[in-house]
Amino acid sequence: MSSDSFAEVLEAAFRESRAMDAPLGVKLQKFADAVRSLDSTFAEAVDRLVTRLQDNNAGEAAPAPGETMPPFVLPDQDGRLLSLEQMLSKGPVAVAFHRGHWCPYCRINANALAEVHDRVTSKGGQIVAITPDRRRYTQTLKTDAEAPYPILSDLDNGYALSLNLAIWVGEEMRRMIHEAGWNLASYQGNEAWMLPIPATFIVGSDGRVVTRYIDPDYRRRMAIDDLVNAFDGLNGGAGLPPEEQQKPQA
Repeated sequence: MSSDSFAEVLEAAFRESRAMDAPLGVKLQKFADAVRSLDSTFAEAVDRLVTRLQDNNAGEAAPAPGETMPPFVLPDQDGRLLSLEQMLSKGPVAVAFHRGHWCPYCRINANALAEVHDRVTSKGGQIVAITPDRRRYTQTLKTDAEAPYPILSDLDNGYALSLNLAIWVGEEMRRMIHEAGWNLASYQGNEAWMLPIPATFIVGSDGRVVTRYIDPDYRRRMAIDDLVNAFDGLNGGAGLPPEEQQKPQA
């Protein structure tokens, strides 16, 4: 299958998965199954990448519940600088790392976050997404997801690196991503072929991590209900943090 035809079929599978009336985890699994049926070689390469990351405990050294979330000042999709300090002055924040506008799993996740934005804000919370994409592509992701929340550019994965979340995709995945028609060098403005491990941190108004979800398998993300419920009882960041969410929910 040519890269053009593969991209078209992949896009159709993505749209079908995203449109499902189902929990986020089900949508993501539906798309993952579609990828495996379309191109088992690609899926098996992803499996090997995930195994390598898991064997090296990738992401485990990121800020844990009870620890202070390192600050950031990053440009949003309109080129305006936004800081974590600014956001926390208004209430607790869900900080969600995405691999980029091109990643179907991130697009599904970004849309799911948009759909629960009002539920989060009703609890006094906020959502912000971070990707290594340049501004024009964060604009694309925001439009595609119909996201009312800001999407920030973490150029060269600088912030993700500071959180121990940035990984090199490896030569095999670099080749396969390129052959699938995704040009990371253009999207990010560099040839590093590094991506963040998708992760979500709920940060209280006091700047401390309340709970987090980190999984080297980018086909999985924090359950939406877990994200929304994490804002319950924060009361400006006070109170004991709930149990850390490290593994995908059933």
